[in-house]
Amino acid sequence: MPEARQNVTFPATEGGGTAHGYLALPPSGSGPGVIVIQEWWGLTDHIADITDRFAQAGFVALAPDLFGGSVAHDSAEAYRMMSELPTDRGAELLSGAVDYLLSREETTGGAVGTAGFCMGGGFVLALAARDPRVSAAVPFYGVIPGPLPDFSGLKAEILGHYGEQDGTVPPESLAALGSAIEEQSGIVPHFHLYPAGHAFFNDGRPETYDEASAKLAWQRTLDFLRSHLG
Repeated sequence: MPEARQNVTFPATEGGGTAHGYLALPPSGSGPGVIVIQEWWGLTDHIADITDRFAQAGFVALAPDLFGGSVAHDSAEAYRMMSELPTDRGAELLSGAVDYLLSREETTGGAVGTAGFCMGGGFVLALAARDPRVSAAVPFYGVIPGPLPDFSGLKAEILGHYGEQDGTVPPESLAALGSAIEEQSGIVPHFHLYPAGHAFFNDGRPETYDEASAKLAWQRTLDFLRSHLG
């Protein structure tokens, strides 16, 4: 089985426990913080590469390992590992990652941005709903298992990327999601649709990757995070 990419350790919660992650620093040595949240495959080379790309764009980027070092080698195993991670536990671990990222001297400002993919896109919204230190949230085709989070405490602006041919996150489901966010928080999310399917940003999976859509979504993401994080 492939191994997860890890290079830092941090407290998982205030109550104890340890988590791991992959940290990348910008060439300047400092910048705004961004939490990068994995797909259901785990903390793979692809997620580490995205984290490196955020760092090259000027951010202090951290990808927490939600699966504790495990990486799936097929979709059945990925589904099992995702199913065994309660949403509350994942969001709690991610809040520990926010603590860690904001505590580092390289991180500027008192808030962070988040970007996540598939399962991680759902956790972007779950984390932003519970942690007001998230000021900018970017879900890529976010899968939300179970009921929607309570968005009444949401402080983050939201930019979402979704595929028009995505059977996992159908475009028609975005209306209900957007309405829930706006009604509960007063924040109007901005969702972009692309002529692509699920996981169109994952260039490690040629069967799903859509280069034009991925490039446009990436530039929009950088512009959005820079505008809200500085």
